[in-house]
Amino acid sequence: MGINISNYAFDGAFPSPAHLQDRSGVYAVLGATTGGLKVVDIGESGAVRTRVAAHDRAPAWARQGLPLTYAALYCDEASRMRIERELRAAYNPPCGDR
Repeated sequence: MGINISNYAFDGAFPSPAHLQDRSGVYAVLGATTGGLKVVDIGESGAVRTRVAAHDRAPAWARQGLPLTYAALYCDEASRMRIERELRAAYNPPCGDR
């Protein structure tokens, strides 16, 4: 299963963070809308599943009022930081404030 976000092929979208691998990469939190999927948050981590499952912004994700799904693009540290910056700039996710 896969989903394209910008020019990147992410694994997912999965109904639970438990389906994500605990590897280095970029994660996307997506909300299901009548028009498709909306980017709710984008981030990066050395352990994607652990980060998403215990994320400090999870309450903000829930406040979006959308059914959530999760996707990941697994890559090395330098790539994940660059891709996260690029996708945050492109989508300006509502829950992405640091």
